[in-house]
Amino acid sequence: MLKPILAATALAALATAATADPFTIVALGDAPYGKPEEVYAPYEALIGTINALGPRAVIHVGDTKSGSTPCSDEILGQQLAYMNSFAAPTLYSPGDNEWTDCYREKAGSFDPQERLFHLRATYFADPAKSFGQTPAEVASQAADGYPENARLLLDDVMIVTAHVVGSNNNFEIRDPRAVEEFFARDAANLAWLKESFAAARDAKALVIAMQADMFEFDWNAFGDETWLRHSGFANVGPALIAEAAAFGKPVLLVYGDSHTFRAGRPFPTTAPNVLSLEVPGEKQMDAVEITIDTATSGVFSTALVRNPALAN
Repeated sequence: MLKPILAATALAALATAATADPFTIVALGDAPYGKPEEVYAPYEALIGTINALGPRAVIHVGDTKSGSTPCSDEILGQQLAYMNSFAAPTLYSPGDNEWTDCYREKAGSFDPQERLFHLRATYFADPAKSFGQTPAEVASQAADGYPENARLLLDDVMIVTAHVVGSNNNFEIRDPRAVEEFFARDAANLAWLKESFAAARDAKALVIAMQADMFEFDWNAFGDETWLRHSGFANVGPALIAEAAAFGKPVLLVYGDSHTFRAGRPFPTTAPNVLSLEVPGEKQMDAVEITIDTATSGVFSTALVRNPALAN
């Protein structure tokens, strides 16, 4: 596994020509974790730091609360308010802690399906708009029932979210309804990836964000054959590889889930143009600033955004 200090170096990408000026986006996830009275203040400090940086967009890759925090309307509503407190247009891909794991007693023993419906009805009430204080117009998969899948074109770079969640992507045999939900959403995600890569055909680079860590091992050591973590990613992972390889231009996969800041090339043989960035989270409530310059050989470079309220 790469150490954080090597993350920026690991994000050297393929060269590509471009005319647009470089810009930054910020990615974060798996935050805030813990009791509101303990974590909301430092989370607000992190949001303030991100706003001061002035990125073109913010991406939250999901898990806006810990798995043991109640999935109540109140908690989810508070996180929606935080999502809209980012100054820049903000994209959000739901995590497992917001719905699939809500059946747990500590999370309030909620029905995961009902929590997913609640998220879609409240967070994505206007699927044509991003989150944030200055929302941007986005394309989404709302017409097919998946408003959380969205994309935003910034100059010559496409940013896409896909609703792929941690644990096993809700492919849980304990609940036949979960399995049914998984197959429907999995098919929708495959269609969304295909459509989004096609929409990005004239773009110089693409960023795709999801919550799930699909990788069981350190892909820098094991290579393409051992990347798959669980059966819930058996379709979306290969689809991503195929679409990215056909795209042929730099692709940055941003995700969270495992709370380890790392970067590298997960598919060096089958899709060497895919770079991967896992954002920090949980106790390391920091973010990552991503500079995108399609006129350079690197295209993507990163810098850790430290939370001023925490001792790192």
